[in-house]
Amino acid sequence: MSGEPLVITDYRSDWPERFRIVAASLRQQLGQEALRIDHIGSTAVRGLAAKDLIDVQVTVRSLADADQWDDQLVAGLVRRPDHSVDHLPAGAPDDPREWAKRYWSDRRSVHLHVREEGRLNQRYALVFRDYLRADASAAGAYGELKRALASAAPGDWSAYYAVKDPACDLIIAAAEQWASRVGWEAPPTDA
Repeated sequence: MSGEPLVITDYRSDWPERFRIVAASLRQQLGQEALRIDHIGSTAVRGLAAKDLIDVQVTVRSLADADQWDDQLVAGLVRRPDHSVDHLPAGAPDDPREWAKRYWSDRRSVHLHVREEGRLNQRYALVFRDYLRADASAAGAYGELKRALASAAPGDWSAYYAVKDPACDLIIAAAEQWASRVGWEAPPTDA
């Protein structure tokens, strides 16, 4: 992706439907091995500016299950073994099992993150999404941050993530306080 332009677009009303199409294919392919299939990331938050790609999280009992899946999981989604761990938030437990994942993408329109049930990275994606859904001000500020980063570092994905990841750490800290305050529990799976 390095060198490709970073484009942050206004929220698109077709993102939920695009997720549903991918999720239906994944559910058909994976059956009950997928404990949950969730729309995550910015495109899962109504009104939030985002890169025009759908992030999907599949929750599994064990990553060993995902290791048995085809390298091309569904049309166009190809295993990317170089992405096997998530960003470690500042101050978070550094147990590598908590941040391990498996990853497939078609690079331009869908990113599929496979994470184990109950791990910190699996929770992070859901709490982060639900907090931004509940707090329009935080979501708007996050969207503006992404726009500013894309403008300041066009095509420099490393610089984009070097700033965005710590900003997400700040958001997840607020999100966890929110989750505790409201008694957050994972909602039903999206698919």
